[in-house]
Amino acid sequence: MAGALNGLRVLDLTSVLMGPFATQLMADMGADVVKIESPAGDTVRGIGPMRHAGMGSIFLHVNRNKRSVVLDLKKPEGLAAFFKLVETADVVVYNIRPQAMQRLGIDYQRLKAINPRIIYAGLYGYSEKGPYAGKPAYDDLIQGAAAVPSLMSLASGGEPRYVPLTLADRTVGLMASNAILAAVIARHQTGLGQAVEVPMFETMAQYVLGEHMAGATFEPPEGETGYPRLLVQERRPYPTSDGHLCVLIYTDRHWQKFLELMGQAQLFEQDPRFASIGARTRHINDLYRMVAQAMSTQSTAVWMARLNEADIPCMPMHDIDSLLQDPHLQAVGMLQAVDHPTEGRLQEIGVPVSFSGTPGLTVQKPAPRLGQHSAEVLREAGLSEEAVQALLAMVPTVL
Repeated sequence: MAGALNGLRVLDLTSVLMGPFATQLMADMGADVVKIESPAGDTVRGIGPMRHAGMGSIFLHVNRNKRSVVLDLKKPEGLAAFFKLVETADVVVYNIRPQAMQRLGIDYQRLKAINPRIIYAGLYGYSEKGPYAGKPAYDDLIQGAAAVPSLMSLASGGEPRYVPLTLADRTVGLMASNAILAAVIARHQTGLGQAVEVPMFETMAQYVLGEHMAGATFEPPEGETGYPRLLVQERRPYPTSDGHLCVLIYTDRHWQKFLELMGQAQLFEQDPRFASIGARTRHINDLYRMVAQAMSTQSTAVWMARLNEADIPCMPMHDIDSLLQDPHLQAVGMLQAVDHPTEGRLQEIGVPVSFSGTPGLTVQKPAPRLGQHSAEVLREAGLSEEAVQALLAMVPTVL
C-alpha cells in the first residue's frame, strides 16, 4: 500500500544529518524525495565504516527511500535544470545559510514565481530576525548555546559535556518535518505555498526551557531555574550486584509499593518527604540515593522480577551491542536484514510509527549511489534527451 505522503514531491538540497533526517521521515511515509547533490556528494557519504566509497553507514541510514540527482547549481545549466524540477515539486528543503541560497539564486521569491504552491523550508542555526542571523551552526555549538552541556554538568557533578548524540540535528529535523507538513495542510486551504524557517537555536531553547525555566516562568521569579528531579546526581541507572538497572519510581503508588518491597511501608505515611510529588521533588536526591542503596543489594534479574511484580517501571540498561539484540525491537521488526544492490547485506533501522491504512514504507528504495537517479528524474521533469545527456556529461560518473 502507498504511504501516507504518497504524491508529495520533495526536492532535498540538504546534507549531513539535520536536513536529511527531516526528509527521511517524509520519505519513509511515502513522499518522493529527490536528493539534489553537488558533484562531490553529501559530505556524510564519506563517514565510515563503509564497503564502497561514498556509501558510509550513517549515509545509508538517513537517506533511504530517496532518489539521488547530481546537479552543479553553480553552473547555469545545473540551475536551469533545478528550476525545471521546481515546476512540479511541492517542497524545497535546504540547510545552508539563507545568504548562500541567495548567492545561488535559489531564494523563495524566485521559486514562488516559478511555482506559487512551493513550500520553501530552511533549516539553519538561528532565526533571520535576530542578531545571530547568518552565524555558522553545528550540533555541538547549538547544544552549548541551549545550555545542554551545563545541564549535563549540574546533573553529573563533572565537566560540561555534549550529549553523545546529534541531539540538536535530529530534534530540529523532527521539528522541520512537522512544520513542512503543517505548511502542506495550510496549502490545501489557501492553494499557496510559503516560506518556512526552522532555526536550530530557538528549537533547542524551547526544548530546554520547557522543563528548566521553572521559577523564572513567573514575574517576579518564584524560585530558581532548573527542574530538580532531572538535575540530581542520583538520577542515573542504578548499579545492581551484577550490572545496572533503570528504575523510575514516580507516583504515590510507585513509592508505596517500593517502600513495601524494602520492608519500610510505614515511611510513606510517616516521612514528610513522601507526602506529595512536590515534597518528593524537593528531596529527590535523598530518595534516589535510598533507591540506589537498595538496588545494590540484589542482582538485576532479581530486581527486575520484584519490580515488575509490583508494577514499578523498570528497564535493563542496554549498550549499543545489546540494544541491537533487544527482543522487543526484533519482534516488532525495528531491525531488519536487507540486501542493498551495491553494499550487500545490511541491518536496516525500521520506521517506529505505524498506520492502519497507510503503513510506513520502510525500505522501498535503499540509500542511493551518488547521481543514481539523475537521468530518470530529469527525464520525468520534461528535459529533452539532449539536455539530459549534456547535464550528465558535466558531472562525474555515479559512484
